Amino acid sequence: MENQLATLESKVDQVVGLCQALRGENAALKAQLAAAEARNADLTARMAAARSRVETLLARVPEDK
Repeated sequence: MENQLATLESKVDQVVGLCQALRGENAALKAQLAAAEARNADLTARMAAARSRVETLLARVPEDK
């Protein structure tokens, strides 16, 4: 019985350790996702600005007749 309790305690300790490791990994992944989403928003805004500038320049180009 005592051996079984020791085995169970060991397994519970492993689960607790794994849970803590996964929480840390999850936090790191959330931070990476937030950074990627911010970068994506920045690039989207920059593309929209570039598109606007290109459209303005194209509007100034004379048409061939």
